[in-house]
Amino acid sequence: MPVWEAVDLHEKSKNFLTEAEVERFLQAAKSGRHGVRDHVMMLLMYRHGLRETELCRLTVAAVDLETAWIWIDRLKGSLSTHHPLAGDELRAVRRYLRMRESRLPWLFVTERDGPFTRQGIYYLVRCIGARTDLGKVHPHMLRHACGYALANQGHDLRTILDYLGHRGPKHTAVYTRTAAKRFENLWR
Repeated sequence: MPVWEAVDLHEKSKNFLTEAEVERFLQAAKSGRHGVRDHVMMLLMYRHGLRETELCRLTVAAVDLETAWIWIDRLKGSLSTHHPLAGDELRAVRRYLRMRESRLPWLFVTERDGPFTRQGIYYLVRCIGARTDLGKVHPHMLRHACGYALANQGHDLRTILDYLGHRGPKHTAVYTRTAAKRFENLWR
């Protein structure tokens, strides 16, 4: 595992997971006591660039299984929007809802049948990260991983900005600025 450390004082250490690391992380999420729930939580958090509180606030009503869309209610002045659910996400959500016994409105509930807190999400992410030998993993790393993955797939700044709910390009530009994909055909 490479160590990502700041080279200069103004630079930050690596604050995201690579796509390969995300796959390892998602596999580790399946292996916990509540593996079905934990996996779908982490999958949605990554694929939709969710903040901890946005994940906590997701409701069952926000997921439309018929049309495969999910309503993402963004926080911190971000733009809320509908996102499509990919096939693997839809299957994971359906599998989780079949086994879920709670009548509470929140999509994800704790084993004590209550809503998750930010601290609960943080703890869960740290525990899953510890099972993968990825070092200290925190929830916002999944949001950043989403941005970097979209940039590496060649999506433009505006699409990523809208998808993550950013109001301006300042915070989104870092994803496209470091995307290796944009350098692929420079010497051809």
